Amino acid sequence: MDRHHLETELLVVGGGLAGVAASLAAARNGVKVVLLQDRPVLGGNTSSEICVHAGGADHSGDRQHARESGIIEELRLEDAVKDPHCVPTLWDLVLYDWVRREPNITLMLNTSCWAANMAAPDRLASITALRPSTHDVFVIQAPLFIDCTGDGWLGYFAGADFRQGREAPEEYGEPHAYQADHKTMGASLMWIAHDTGEPIDFIPPPWAERFEACDALPHRHPHLVPHGFWWNELGGEGDLTKDTEEIRDRLVATLLGLWDHIKNHCPQCREAAQTWELSWIGWMPGKRETRRLLGDHVLREQDLVEHVHFEDTVAHGGWPIDIHPPGGLYDPEPPASFVPLKDLYSIPLRALYSRNVRNLMMAGRCISATHVAMGSTRLAATGAAMGQAVGTAAAMCAARGVLPAEIADRYSRELQELLLRQDQYIPDRPAEDPADLAREALVTAESAAPDCQPENVVNGVTRHRGGETNQWASAEGEGMPQWLELRWPQAREIAAIELTFDTGFTRPLTHSKDAYFEGRQVRGPQPETVRDLRVEGWVDGSWREVAAIRGNHFRKRVLNLDVPITTEALRVVVEATNGDAQARLYEVRAYRAKADYRPTVDA
Repeated sequence: MDRHHLETELLVVGGGLAGVAASLAAARNGVKVVLLQDRPVLGGNTSSEICVHAGGADHSGDRQHARESGIIEELRLEDAVKDPHCVPTLWDLVLYDWVRREPNITLMLNTSCWAANMAAPDRLASITALRPSTHDVFVIQAPLFIDCTGDGWLGYFAGADFRQGREAPEEYGEPHAYQADHKTMGASLMWIAHDTGEPIDFIPPPWAERFEACDALPHRHPHLVPHGFWWNELGGEGDLTKDTEEIRDRLVATLLGLWDHIKNHCPQCREAAQTWELSWIGWMPGKRETRRLLGDHVLREQDLVEHVHFEDTVAHGGWPIDIHPPGGLYDPEPPASFVPLKDLYSIPLRALYSRNVRNLMMAGRCISATHVAMGSTRLAATGAAMGQAVGTAAAMCAARGVLPAEIADRYSRELQELLLRQDQYIPDRPAEDPADLAREALVTAESAAPDCQPENVVNGVTRHRGGETNQWASAEGEGMPQWLELRWPQAREIAAIELTFDTGFTRPLTHSKDAYFEGRQVRGPQPETVRDLRVEGWVDGSWREVAAIRGNHFRKRVLNLDVPITTEALRVVVEATNGDAQARLYEVRAYRAKADYRPTVDA
């Protein structure tokens, strides 16, 4: 095999949503990134290889305005427009496109982290990676590393402290902890099926499992669905890292057995299923839990249930604590138990870096959490929010020449302000950026709906929260265009204007065709979102257009002006939305300097 030596500023291992978000966040903030992914596609459990939807904080019952924002929102919005029919491989393409567009990212697909090379017991120096498709070996050197592998492979190779399995109740005082052992939640294999309109026979292979009677599946009720059963789950009683091939074979057998039950045996659904056929089955199990790397803080059940606020909070979650029994499909217990959460919870940076490998961070399901807490934190969209947090923290580490623990101890407020500016949500932490000139302005509007006053756009909160709308919306029935004005007592020099729009946080948004989401999401531009606008500055005694947006479907837009202007007032003139009758804005920012990060698109 040929051997290659590479150097970069940040190495991200694992190309699921956490790794994609971490890489994009770091790269947009000026860091050179190598993203290593051991599969041919990005997306991890949400990719076309596994087809689990990107669940997160907003997929908990009817909770509204909880959706993760930032990079994961950007990706979801792009997918909704580019993939109106939820074709799994088009989600892969959106992720690949976004990573390929970023000049600071070197993407290495089909390449596995094979070993860690240490500069000292507490410091990673490089990793050794293998790409079998080309028979190449890579030694990749970096000062900073992020483990987004899910299984915690990079941390494991580096000797990072980790935990696998369940804790006893007395260890962290968790009410729903069971007992200390090595058992975990299992992995699932999904299917996609459709109605052909004509009779289709299904004859299972002889090695498929047999579930001829409905009572062979206690607490689990097979029914005719187009998107598999998440409870086709196995592996929690063994070792999902070492036994994954055997577990996959068993899951294929149970999947076909469940389809056989629906097609040929179930009295409630076999008649309706006569015209249905499988159009896709998964061959790569979607894992829920393996190793959890330990940080300076271990997230506990109480942190989530009591909505503990951390000084170094960098992300949020909200899915209920969702724990599956280790026996999976064959467990006599129900397939999942839920601990409901009344509100969103905070995720601190101290849970996102290793406590004993000082230049290693992590995001996704391998973060520092107990078995009970990771019942919620393991969700893919929550992992993407963590990824944006650690990618941005890595950029701060690189700029300041410090390690992640020092960011948590000394620079957490600066990190929070940077994350908030880049549309990450931090619960109950309003933005207070002193460089934002909009905070000094008097804000008025042509019209305003009740509870949606113009001054909301500078209050530092960019979603409905605590009974407050935190947005400006024009009055109903007033039509377009509608303007919002910022006026200063003295002229200000402005080089960048940043806008945050409403993208329908009252609805879930995912790339799945799961029947649960049928009719509940908009596959296309979100109707509340501003489509066309212009920005005018008061220059030489008249309003002059200084920037414009056409055909927008994103939530966050940054307008870097070609030539800075000196003005006493700015107007954002909304000319059209993607369907809503009112103009809506959550935030307006203004800066003396151009934005030095690259958001979705520039003007």
